[in-house]
Amino acid sequence: MQHDPAEPTWRSSSYSSGNGQCVQVRDDLSGTVPVRDSKTAPAGPCVFFEAAAWASFVGAVKAERL
Repeated sequence: MQHDPAEPTWRSSSYSSGNGQCVQVRDDLSGTVPVRDSKTAPAGPCVFFEAAAWASFVGAVKAERL
């Protein structure tokens, strides 16, 4: 099965241990970032953040401000 490059892909943090208990995000072309719990994927609920808000959150985590 080949991946369609036009279709967004869910990804997990590089800090995830691979045990299926992580947060996943998907780059979305609509300007939002869907976030889900990998334990409920693929049919579980998602929370949507504006891309700028998500980038701000990630930046704060990386800078250890959170």
